[in-house]
Amino acid sequence: MNDARTLDDWFTATVAEFGDLTALEVAGERFSYTELDALARGLAGVLIAEHGGAPARIGLLAARCPLAYAGYLAALRLGATVVPLNPAFPAARNAAITRAARLDLVLAQKDTPGYDDLPVPVVWADPRLDTFRAGADPVLPSSTAGPEDLAYILFTSGSTGTPKGVPIQHRNVSAYLDYVIPLYGLGPGARVSQIFDLTFDPSVRDMFLAWGSGATLVVPSGNDILAPVRFVNRARLTHWCSVPSVVSFAMRLRGLAPGSMPTLRWSVFCGEALTTSQAEAWQAAAPDSALENSYGPTEVTITCTGYRLPEQVGRWPRTANGTVPIGTMYPALETLIVGDDGTRSEDGELCVRGPQRFPGYLDPAENVGRFVTFDGERAGVYDGSAPLTEQHWYRTGDRVRVEDGQLVHYGRLDHQIKIRGYRVELGEIEAALRAQPGVRDAFVVAVAGLNGELDLEAAYTGVAQDAEVLLACLRTRLPNYMVPRGVTAFDRLPLNPNGKVDRAALAASLGAGD
Repeated sequence: MNDARTLDDWFTATVAEFGDLTALEVAGERFSYTELDALARGLAGVLIAEHGGAPARIGLLAARCPLAYAGYLAALRLGATVVPLNPAFPAARNAAITRAARLDLVLAQKDTPGYDDLPVPVVWADPRLDTFRAGADPVLPSSTAGPEDLAYILFTSGSTGTPKGVPIQHRNVSAYLDYVIPLYGLGPGARVSQIFDLTFDPSVRDMFLAWGSGATLVVPSGNDILAPVRFVNRARLTHWCSVPSVVSFAMRLRGLAPGSMPTLRWSVFCGEALTTSQAEAWQAAAPDSALENSYGPTEVTITCTGYRLPEQVGRWPRTANGTVPIGTMYPALETLIVGDDGTRSEDGELCVRGPQRFPGYLDPAENVGRFVTFDGERAGVYDGSAPLTEQHWYRTGDRVRVEDGQLVHYGRLDHQIKIRGYRVELGEIEAALRAQPGVRDAFVVAVAGLNGELDLEAAYTGVAQDAEVLLACLRTRLPNYMVPRGVTAFDRLPLNPNGKVDRAALAASLGAGD
């Protein structure tokens, strides 16, 4: 395994070998590897000029346009750490991430409103980069980034109400690419979907599976995401990756006709539980595609397990919870399952260590309780009194069970859930709701929505208020996927025998109308 390469090393090696091949298709345009490299170099020159030298950390406020992808590569070319920001998120959230990540500047697309008061300089650029296409090739300093340096920082939902920074090193991603590129048969001629926003780490998977192998990255429009079969066929995709919710949406629209996606060779799902019924519908529509269910928290670099379903549906495993197994751990990683008593078990919390494990949270205080050591008999929880080492296991917070030699995911051990592929800490939504005038206490629970998908419902005590007003306030602080579908006032919240709020009873009450 060669984990000494940076992400820029992966890209530039491909440019040298496959410069004339198409690297990117986005917004109706095609860019060869040579052309995309030139755009990235031009942007890198602008960033140096604006900052007076190479920035250390660059925010990227752009989505589904040439700027987003060339900007990502420009930051890497300078040896900087990329911190994606989502133009669709509330400005206050992006500002909080900008401060927490200690950004030097933000590269932003010009058509993004509401960002005149970010706490760092903003470099505005045309999202199509028309002005860069005939520009001079700047002289750039040599990157000083190495495998131990940070490639990117992503911010996940935090239980205190503040987004939590997850830094990923170049060596973490390189170890991942070394395994998955040959696994999925990537190379020239492959056409890879890019369904995910840059703030969601599977986007890194798609970008660098393509750009590390000479394949083409194909970015859909917003309308394409709602019609996956049309997108697959128009773009002639060979490799697909998305959250399973896309399958459910297509099923509701009766859009997965048998044999309707003949070009697909690989279909990978991640980010949330894949049900057997979803897998059956997709397999029928893409009969020539291998179908894999993958799993992995951001902290273990994108995905760390995989299960490839047999070609014959009759040989598929039938798990107790109706989901496809998440499979086995990648060969370079180690697995530890810790039972309720702290000993090794085949049913308990999944813990992982190895070259894909991140070095620890941006705020070291967040590391306390999130790692364990294991002496062969019992797990010891990390208390922060000593530095983290590679011997520490990351606690995923996910419950798994070994069934017929495969890992099966049985949900979260805490109050962290997946909504449409995004990891959501219910405590962050509760903190935002408690911050509203008149709200004394607040709880958020997941309830069953359409086709078995999860929705959020909120409950609060205090002064009864107009629900739509409260929801509107939450939309100014939270991404849309974190805003509950409803909010209900309670005089008293249900309690369990221990005197704690009974979340199960609350969920049953709030979900009773479904």
